[in-house]
Amino acid sequence: MYKNYLKRMIDFFLSFIGLVVLSPFFLLIIIAIKLDSKGPILFKQKRVGINKKNFTIYKFRTMRIDTPKEMPTHLLDNPEQYITKIGKFLRKTSLDELPQLINILKGDMAVIGPRPSLWNQYDLIEARDKLGVNDVRPGLTGWAQINGRDELEILVKAKLDGEYIANISFLMDLECFVGTIVSVFKTEGVVEGGTGVISKKKEE
Repeated sequence: MYKNYLKRMIDFFLSFIGLVVLSPFFLLIIIAIKLDSKGPILFKQKRVGINKKNFTIYKFRTMRIDTPKEMPTHLLDNPEQYITKIGKFLRKTSLDELPQLINILKGDMAVIGPRPSLWNQYDLIEARDKLGVNDVRPGLTGWAQINGRDELEILVKAKLDGEYIANISFLMDLECFVGTIVSVFKTEGVVEGGTGVISKKKEE
C-alpha cells in the first residue's frame, strides 16, 4: 500500500508545502543567478522517468549558457570553467535541485528514489533495467545519494538503487531523507568533474 499509494500522497503533500515554505529562498536564489551571469533562471534537461518515459527535469542554472548540452558534468573537459560563482555554491549545497519540487508535484518524480539518469546514460539505464529500478519514479534523493553520491561508479550506483527498490518502505524513505540532510550539511560526495571514486570492490 505504501509503495503504490501512500508514497505518492506524501510526495504531493511535501512538494506542495516545500514550494510554499521555500518560496522566499527561491526568490533570493533567482536574484543571485541573474546578478551572477547571463541566461535563464532554470536549467532544463531530458531525463529518464518511470517505465523509461522521458521527462523534463528542472534545476536552478549553475553553469554558463555556452556549456555543452546533454552531457554529464564529469564528462566535460575542465567543468570548473563552466560553473558560475553562485552555481558552485548551489551545487555544493544541493540548492540547485530545489526546482525539482515542481517535478515531484507533477508526478514526474518522488521525494525519495533513484536519481533520474540522463537519456543518454545507456550503461546506467541498462544496469538499472536488470534490477527493476526503471520501473519506479526517480527521486530528488535516494539510497545511493546517502552512500556516495557523485563518488559512486555506475554499477555500484545501480546496485544501491536495486537495494532500495527491493526494500521500499516508509522507514527506508525516512532514513534516506534524514541521511540526505546530514550529507548536504557535510557536503559529502560532491565531486565536480569526477565520478566513480568509490569502486565496486570497495563497496563490497
